[in-house]
Amino acid sequence: MKTGIFVGSFDPFTIGHLSIVRRALPLFDKLVIGVGVNERKTYLHTTEERIATISRLFADEPAVEVRSYSGLTVDFAHSVEAGFIVKGVRSMKDFEYEREQADINREIGGVETVLLFAEPQLAHISSSMVRELTHFGKDPAPYLP
Repeated sequence: MKTGIFVGSFDPFTIGHLSIVRRALPLFDKLVIGVGVNERKTYLHTTEERIATISRLFADEPAVEVRSYSGLTVDFAHSVEAGFIVKGVRSMKDFEYEREQADINREIGGVETVLLFAEPQLAHISSSMVRELTHFGKDPAPYLP
């Protein structure tokens, strides 16, 4: 079975994330969405809320599993027997960062990274942008599934 993971804080899970998951699904038998938990980070939504939201979106998709994790992504990949990490790339800056992460994940854990470029009409969307809109009282609905 070919398993991939798609990881992030997903605070919140945007239409950009949804696009990456939908485009990654045909590549794998199973795709585990890993909701990251970092004690040093402050979240808008609890881990349970983020998992519930994403789980509802993929309730009819048996190839998708949603779990929380903390620690190194490569260790999470091993824990779910995934050989691949799926990452979305919106810009050259994202690409450089993800390339460095891919190199270290391959080196220390033997896990490959699959980069999917954001669809052009979604490349400007990020969770931090949605949180900023929410903070200033603007409606984030167009950017959420």
